[in-house]
Amino acid sequence: MRSLDAARDTCERFHPGLVKALSDLSFDEREAADSPVVDLFRAASGVGLLVPTEYGGLGADPVDAVHVQRAVGSLSPSLAVASTMHHFTAAMLYALADGPGRLTPAQTALLHTVVPEQRLMASGWAEGRTQQNILTPAVTATPVDGGYLLNGSKKPCSLSRSMSLLTASIAVPGADGTPELALALVDADAPGLTRHPFWGTAVLAAAQSDEVRLTDVLVPEDQVVRTTADDPGRIDDLQNAGFVWFEMLVAAGYAGAAAGLAEEVLARRRGGAGERGTLLVRTESAFHLLLGVARAVRDGVGGEEAVAQVLIARFAAQEALSLATQQALELLGGIDFIRSSEHMRTAASVRPLAFHPPSQGSTVEPLLAYAAGGPLDLS
Repeated sequence: MRSLDAARDTCERFHPGLVKALSDLSFDEREAADSPVVDLFRAASGVGLLVPTEYGGLGADPVDAVHVQRAVGSLSPSLAVASTMHHFTAAMLYALADGPGRLTPAQTALLHTVVPEQRLMASGWAEGRTQQNILTPAVTATPVDGGYLLNGSKKPCSLSRSMSLLTASIAVPGADGTPELALALVDADAPGLTRHPFWGTAVLAAAQSDEVRLTDVLVPEDQVVRTTADDPGRIDDLQNAGFVWFEMLVAAGYAGAAAGLAEEVLARRRGGAGERGTLLVRTESAFHLLLGVARAVRDGVGGEEAVAQVLIARFAAQEALSLATQQALELLGGIDFIRSSEHMRTAASVRPLAFHPPSQGSTVEPLLAYAAGGPLDLS
């Protein structure tokens, strides 16, 4: 499929050998709980995709990034999901580092270690509950001398076994004593951080999405990103950047998995030309919605406008991809379904896009209010 070949070419440009390394594995090997795909990703310089060149990274722009994620998703939906957690975390942290004095020297020094040490970053922001308030921290922070003691858990937490760093949203006392949102940078080897089995399905098993618990984990003060009197928008900027990148990249990975199924249907010439055409339109239109947002972000659209655009694109793509995967399975036929679970599992791997917060129902009123000229309040 021409557009998927182009995505794989982009992936090869940034991550030489990754497409072949993934293709050389069987689907079962790529998607198993003990899959080597995360190690292959790290070996192909995957960690540095969205890290700026001045920090040793590859400095990909949003358009290149969604192409890469589509290519990865077409071969390993699990790796697309797992790598999204690292990529969107990198995008928001390095965007914040772009402003003078917005990060402490210790935080900046940590960001300089990510590429040289191939450090994967996991996210402790939103959990897989579609009705939750995505801005409410799941981890508590108690002030102590020199920092904070963190308690709580993140489940599921992709990259739980391979992460070097966990970024966790926390509530800390503000200047007037009221809680305010902050971001803690937690070393994955910190005492009190433990991993526990959680993921119970074979679908997306290679994403390493188990539970991470924090029990009195000490995080130094200089590894907590928070607002200051002279930079009150710091956390808002961080949230907006992270949210837009997450929605773009995770949806692009799922779009890749659906495109891989469509590619199989087209290669086998299953069904009539009209049916294959409908499948192609659904699959391609879903990705081009995301590509449009990526271009807008690349060209400078940000803030609430970027959030609104990415939400609309994500939910429209979600609907189109659901229809596309259902149709692809039908066109591949009953014998294909009987003889192998690969395509059924690939289709099932696309469905969890609906489970990533926020839910479509929870965003209808905020989007309508924004369309009418009001603020976009997702809280």
